[in-house]
Amino acid sequence: MPIDTRPLAIFLMGPTASGKTALACELSERFPLELVSVDSALVYRGMDIGTAKPDAATLVRYPHALVDIRDPAQPYSAADFRADALPLMRQISSRGRVPLLVGGTGLYFRALQQGLSDLPEADPATRARLAALAAQIGWPAMHARLAVLDPVAAARIDRNDVQRLQRALEVIELTGRPLSALQRGGSGEPFPWRVLKLALLPADRGVLHERIAQRIDAMLAAGFLDEVRQLRARGDLHPELPAIRAVGYRQAWEHLDGHASLAEFRDRAIFATRQLAKRQITWLRSDHAARLFEPDRPGLGARIIDAMQLFLGTADRLDAR
Repeated sequence: MPIDTRPLAIFLMGPTASGKTALACELSERFPLELVSVDSALVYRGMDIGTAKPDAATLVRYPHALVDIRDPAQPYSAADFRADALPLMRQISSRGRVPLLVGGTGLYFRALQQGLSDLPEADPATRARLAALAAQIGWPAMHARLAVLDPVAAARIDRNDVQRLQRALEVIELTGRPLSALQRGGSGEPFPWRVLKLALLPADRGVLHERIAQRIDAMLAAGFLDEVRQLRARGDLHPELPAIRAVGYRQAWEHLDGHASLAEFRDRAIFATRQLAKRQITWLRSDHAARLFEPDRPGLGARIIDAMQLFLGTADRLDAR
């Protein structure tokens, strides 16, 4: 059997509020790692509190690549992430270190490792027709239509995520094939790294839900609404931008528009974050190559370290920091 000589990489995945960042920082103290963020919200500057972005002191001590690289007015896609992450990983490997990619955006992980399908470009006429139909029957009904045409895509797209919902229906109209089937096709190119996938998967959803509620309350206490007010005051941002559609920000925007009370905003933000975590957990369970760890089980750090030592090799391969 030929020896796999590809450089090594580690994916540390998990739902929101599962403790990925703290664990990644802890591991980087022990192993020759460099951290790369895999998060569709952390890329945006000025969105710190509502994204649970690591604070400035943490980022100085434990630098995370691909954090604060976009203005919120500029969309950032899975294709952008792949284009940014691959050269970063090559640079890290060339330095004799191991890239540790940490985050919860499953689409980014999949695009990185499997490539991107040759999807059709956006078609303004098709999008306008879909938007007109949605204005008549509502986006929940459009989501129900997608559930019939592409149940796999519908399961991972929230009924309120207008952009992704519209895109999935647009792809079906333009190609006659489900978006999920096209995305499975990938680029066909082998991934240049041998990957260890570590997934934090809470066994007790109730504990995770409580942690999410505590996180939302901590964000509010830290000034999350003031952060959103500053974004609104710019005048060039709106709720249809990917940055503002991020969980928490969309609900805060609606509250500041007068469409929800403070209590309603809190409840909606918690519910939306729980739904995000549910989708992330579903995606993680579908990745049979991932090693699953319960984040609240005693001895998590020791078990993760054992898995990494086995993957990285004996101690003589672990360079001192």
